[in-house]
Amino acid sequence: MRFFGWLQRLLVIVVPFGLLSRHKPRHFREMLRVLWENRGRWLYALRILRHGVCDGCSLGPRGLKDDVIPGVHLCLTRLKLLRLNTMGAIPDELLGDVGALETLSNEALHQLGRVPYPLLRRRGERGFSRVSWDEALALTAKHWSSAAPDRIGVFLTSRGLTNETYYTAQKLARIGGTPHVDTCARLCHAASSVGLKQTLGFAAPTLSLSDWLEAELIVIIGSNLPNNQPVSTKYLRAAKQRGARIVVINPFREPALERYWIPSVPTSALFGTQLMDDYFPVRPGGDIAFMSGVLKALDELRGWDETFVSAQTSGAAELRERLKAQSWDELAAEAGVSVEEMRKFAALYAGTSRAVFVYSMGLTQYEFGVDNVRMVVNLALARGMIGRPGTGVMPIRGHSGVQGSAECGADPEKLPGAVALDAENIARFEGDWQHAIPHEKGLRAAELLDRAGETGLDVLYLIGGNHLETMPDRRHARRALSQVKLRIHQDIVLNTSTLLPAEEAVLVLPAQTRYEQRSGGTSTSTERRIRFTPEIPGPRLAEAKPEWEIPCLIGAALVPKRPELFGYRDTAQIRAEMARLMPLYEGIEKLEKEGDWVQWGGPQLGRDGFPTPDGKARFSTVGLPRVDVPLGQFLLTTRRGKQFNSMTYGPTDPLTDGKKRSAILLDPRDWAELGISEGERVRVTSQAGSMEATAGSGPCRRGHAQGFWPECNALLGRKYDPASGEPDYNTAVRIERAT
Repeated sequence: MRFFGWLQRLLVIVVPFGLLSRHKPRHFREMLRVLWENRGRWLYALRILRHGVCDGCSLGPRGLKDDVIPGVHLCLTRLKLLRLNTMGAIPDELLGDVGALETLSNEALHQLGRVPYPLLRRRGERGFSRVSWDEALALTAKHWSSAAPDRIGVFLTSRGLTNETYYTAQKLARIGGTPHVDTCARLCHAASSVGLKQTLGFAAPTLSLSDWLEAELIVIIGSNLPNNQPVSTKYLRAAKQRGARIVVINPFREPALERYWIPSVPTSALFGTQLMDDYFPVRPGGDIAFMSGVLKALDELRGWDETFVSAQTSGAAELRERLKAQSWDELAAEAGVSVEEMRKFAALYAGTSRAVFVYSMGLTQYEFGVDNVRMVVNLALARGMIGRPGTGVMPIRGHSGVQGSAECGADPEKLPGAVALDAENIARFEGDWQHAIPHEKGLRAAELLDRAGETGLDVLYLIGGNHLETMPDRRHARRALSQVKLRIHQDIVLNTSTLLPAEEAVLVLPAQTRYEQRSGGTSTSTERRIRFTPEIPGPRLAEAKPEWEIPCLIGAALVPKRPELFGYRDTAQIRAEMARLMPLYEGIEKLEKEGDWVQWGGPQLGRDGFPTPDGKARFSTVGLPRVDVPLGQFLLTTRRGKQFNSMTYGPTDPLTDGKKRSAILLDPRDWAELGISEGERVRVTSQAGSMEATAGSGPCRRGHAQGFWPECNALLGRKYDPASGEPDYNTAVRIERAT
């Protein structure tokens, strides 16, 4: 049997294109499907790919290139999003019957076509009616001006939005009197922003993608890069060719992190590329215990960089005392790995002079997400892995441009430029705008939705996004969204939340894509690189307007006596104002053509110290969190392949043996103990809800269940990290055969 297993693994490698692998996308087959989906618009699609900044993941290549390594940069994430940019309008006859639209999935709604013109549906009406832009703006201004500021909220998503949109939307919110403005970053990396700011003084990744190529060790924690950021596999391959070692810390042994077929690299497309060198299967929620054990072992090995720690940090002594007091037995039990494994990683790390830490929502989406982030920083600081080439901490973002959302002011607790909401900064913005703005902090996204569920809201302005699919506790989200008097959806397509009724009316405003908006725009990547993306010539919907302009039109209707507040001729004027008020984005005013970029902070943050009160980075003494799972239950974690926030592409996940999105994955031994066979229908129940699923086997830890997202949102309750407001997307579940 061992021989046949060895033979199977060998054949997976030697048979070209991974045809025998059960854990890879069929890249070239998918490319043919993309060609078919975009038929009739091939030239326009090609112009988008060649000249636009990618609207897929946060790496944000410009055209088919980036600024780090040569060659073509293109992935299925971007290709599957392409149709959203090229398709025509929704047929008029479909808009008059919401009941029929409600029978469609979110994915099917996206495929109907683009929102063609402003739509209005008053309470009790069967469907949407066409209205003019003048009517839509007058209705919005009427409701906004008559509402109490505390009963108005603004929320933005990230896919496709530019920095100029974030800026004008937050300006509208503040000029309109409400501090309640937030983005989808609250749902994914808010814990990173808080944790990094507390410890390093920077609420952003400290390194550039080029530092991956200089690293000797790349540590990936709680992230599946080939699924979420496929182009990153090119960086991993290039780093390995230069001698880097790749370590993965994750409860689920991601097959695509073991071997991945990179379609734009001929040899890799044929035979794949081995990525992972070492794997540490921590239990879900056990990362702090694991990293504590590594630091404890590192101290015993005298592997801390004492010179760096003494000169550049504070708080180390307290942390080291805490680590000495923790027993190895406790750390091993909570981490879910042996003491030997923690010592092994510590020895590996101690022998490394340049290391990069890359993590994602496997760390941040817990009630203790900020503590997880602070512990990663502890690990980096212990050996001085900040502020030098080939070192750093990267919370790798999911969506194109999301890094710029809070930096441009779409944050209830900060002003544009990621500056504090204090008297000095408030006076600076009020002086420039010659208009009062709220002085208090606003509600975070989940808090605003809770407010809607408790007492209702008068106006909720949603620029993209789908709370029904992305927020935990779907029943609560449905009820809360329906208790808004006027709910405004600015989007390019319909989604399931658009169809929910409102207390008085639902207004849908048709937006252009980033490639259509006149005068182009800018997008900030995960490495803090702000790139200009130009307007791409091609077909247009007559009544769709630029994403950045719609908040300006609302603002002009809201304060008609101050036309200069929102009277931007083009995005260049917006960038000029941003540069004036946001020192962080110095240089953005010079971006005006394809290929232009500026990276705020330079290649590495921390080279010249840290923007903290004492100029030093801060170690954190972090307690071990308790993740208690009742006897006989499993801890479910969510997010898998073929998913991009609330958007999904297809019913199966090629990275896990083509499992259907309805699957719940367990270790085969757990299924055997339950007396359930793969493929059987099961009922999965949590304290918050219940759903039916299909039993599937996967490389999980014992006692660990993996599910797809947003499908599993039906099981998630409302638990949030108190420090960041980020939801906890994990829950204990009971699994039994469906009856």
